[in-house]
Amino acid sequence: MLYQIRYIFITVVLIFLFTGCSTKRYYGGYYKPLKTHRINNSASVQRATMRPYMVGGKMYYPTVVKTGNVYRGIASWYGPNFHGKKTSNGEWYDMYAMTAAHKTLPMNTIVKVTNLLNGKSAVVRINDRGPFVKNRIIDLSYAAAKKIGVVSRGTAPVRLEVLGFNGKILKPSAKKETVRLSNFYVQIGSFRRKEGAKIYQNRYNNYNNRYGTVIVKGTYKERPIYRVWLSGFKSENEARDFIKRGNFAGAFIVRK
Repeated sequence: MLYQIRYIFITVVLIFLFTGCSTKRYYGGYYKPLKTHRINNSASVQRATMRPYMVGGKMYYPTVVKTGNVYRGIASWYGPNFHGKKTSNGEWYDMYAMTAAHKTLPMNTIVKVTNLLNGKSAVVRINDRGPFVKNRIIDLSYAAAKKIGVVSRGTAPVRLEVLGFNGKILKPSAKKETVRLSNFYVQIGSFRRKEGAKIYQNRYNNYNNRYGTVIVKGTYKERPIYRVWLSGFKSENEARDFIKRGNFAGAFIVRK
């Protein structure tokens, strides 16, 4: 009987020791014994958008950027805990692919990430949103983090340089390009008198520090009418999301 109790006790201790040490967490990343399978994203990609989104009660607005733009901040990485889960652009996250998450860069922007501690760099494609931690600028895939020496540290100061868009790197000699605004507007008011339209235009110009206003003259029932449109939407989806928030009664999308 005593022998059986000792045997059970030793077995429980060994199980605890081996399972308790199987996962090691670093500040900024998670490291586990890595599987070698890759993920096929060929059929899962959705149409990437520039739509605003909310996380933790805060709105984030994807930003129009140019090739050559440079940013600095703290990089972290994410790995096994997210491997195989959906990213923000509809792909399956592949920790072995050269990708990254950014809060506001347009989806499929190509970025060069340089570790300022060792000078190592990697080129990644933005296909996810995050990291939603203060002072962090980018969340790298496991492969990208490993290439520039961030995995063991968890985080590192980095320099980001925009190299291209839509998954393509632009040639250094090419003219600087920008993610273009869409031709979608939101009509927020209409007036018979131009003076009334101007007052409304001035009131809502630079709305949310993001959207501009324009007055478009038209005809309704054989009389002049002045419509006030909000401009600056990056996509139809962004315009639809704006309308759903209900800030302007009767607002609707206009495509110019």
